[in-house]
Amino acid sequence: MFTIVEKPLDVGALIQDAQRRDCGAIATFVGTTRIDESEGAAVEYLEYEAYRPMADRKLEEIGAEIEGRWDVRYVSIVHRLGRVDPGEASVAIVVAAPRRGPAFEASRYAIERIKEVVPIWKREVWSDGYVWVGSQVGTRDQVTGVRTFRGMDSGQRIPWRALR
Repeated sequence: MFTIVEKPLDVGALIQDAQRRDCGAIATFVGTTRIDESEGAAVEYLEYEAYRPMADRKLEEIGAEIEGRWDVRYVSIVHRLGRVDPGEASVAIVVAAPRRGPAFEASRYAIERIKEVVPIWKREVWSDGYVWVGSQVGTRDQVTGVRTFRGMDSGQRIPWRALR
């Protein structure tokens, strides 16, 4: 199953669907909203949007890539859209394989590829504002810890709070 939904994810059902008699491992990755209280503010919730026709297709492509690289028997990737409160799941990846190594590797690969190629954008709503996070890499300055946005034209880094 490779799909985007607008309702809470049923991770237990996804794991149940992955159970196979020929598999000794089911690896899961569940991405959840966390309360980030850095920078003197707190994340209150996330909102996800996507370009649906392409996003659905890209999730299927990631599944095909996984099936071509690892000995897996089942792959499911489900991503949620809309508001996701702290503690709720925004993405679930379930991989069943005869051995744990390929299941873990394929699960890790899936989340990294989602962030690279799937047109899903996340709006982080903080107690003092919000910021959109898209398919960009490096939207956070790792040295200073200041959240930044890379301007599309100039490449200039702008503190995200200045964009509100």
